[in-house]
Amino acid sequence: MRQVRPVRRKRRQMAEINVVPYIDVMLVLLVIFMITAPLLRTGVDIDLPDADAEPIANTQETSEPLILTVDKDGAWYLNEGEDPEAKMDPVDVQALAAAALSINPNRRVLVAGDKAVEYGQVMQAMVALQLAGAPEVGLMSDPVR
Repeated sequence: MRQVRPVRRKRRQMAEINVVPYIDVMLVLLVIFMITAPLLRTGVDIDLPDADAEPIANTQETSEPLILTVDKDGAWYLNEGEDPEAKMDPVDVQALAAAALSINPNRRVLVAGDKAVEYGQVMQAMVALQLAGAPEVGLMSDPVR
């Protein structure tokens, strides 16, 4: 006697992706970035003077510019070295800038002076950078509001 086999139905494969877990992950990442973004503020707090100057054209350089910041109290900060937010004396600034410019002589050099600082202190910063070997020194400003 022959046994009758039950008819097997083939299961249809589902071609759907459940995106709910991905949305949850994205929302968690969004919250994390919203919380940490204000904490990532770096640099020295200065108030740049307003000027109606054209921005410098962006060149093909890959390195960031060497920026010497002079705050309202006349303290100097260089965005190079171990701690870019540490006050430096002019001799150390000149030595560190000379070392940075010897590695990349085409690096752009800028001075960011607070608008409350005396003009003479900004000039001393420019002279220190020229003595370090900077062929050109630019001045930073904010656009007119």
